[in-house]
Amino acid sequence: MIPNYSENNHLILVGKVASEKTFSHEVYGEKFYSFNLEVPRLSETSDMIPVTVSERLITEELDIGKKVVVEGQFRSYNGYENEKNKLVLTVFAKEITFKPAEEDIEVGKEYTSNEVVLSGYICKKPIYRQTPFKREIADILLAVNRAYNKSDYIPCIAWGRNARFCQNIEVGTEVKIIGRVQSRAYEKKLEDGTVLNKTAYEVSIISMEVIDKNENDSENKEENQEAI
Repeated sequence: MIPNYSENNHLILVGKVASEKTFSHEVYGEKFYSFNLEVPRLSETSDMIPVTVSERLITEELDIGKKVVVEGQFRSYNGYENEKNKLVLTVFAKEITFKPAEEDIEVGKEYTSNEVVLSGYICKKPIYRQTPFKREIADILLAVNRAYNKSDYIPCIAWGRNARFCQNIEVGTEVKIIGRVQSRAYEKKLEDGTVLNKTAYEVSIISMEVIDKNENDSENKEENQEAI
């Protein structure tokens, strides 16, 4: 049976175009563009999420301030910066819908959303820590399978009891995560003392569960017996 990779990695974002589109790359004559999407949070702040979209999906101009719904996947690829490998994250749009200008983007409205569902494998030992204010956090790197033997490596962050739970998860464990894509500004100090303002992208985990392969195998066996 051919895996349905769209079930491993699916997201939907609703927000406003926050930057001019720029050319990203071209594949077999199909051009792709990038832009930033401003997605509101409940805290009345916003996340600035990079989006990559095919020219074939752009049916209207991506004017700054225009409201759009983006459905697709959270992907990663290897980039280079200062002669070093760098994990680059972007939302790969598979569908983009333009919303009427009179519809306000407000958190709490039915049409406002920032949700990503990932199924993948823990590929590094989770790092558990506590902040000076005793807030529990765990950093996770999730490998999510994609078609053509590719994988996306998605940084995730867990909080509270989810963070405590992550302490005991072994590398190679398959998990399902539901969360939201977020941007986080930070400063990086270089060897010459220069400070760069940078932005990290990650999935903030809302819920997490370990996928029990034995249970799935039993269910598939029962379904096959019924089909016979």
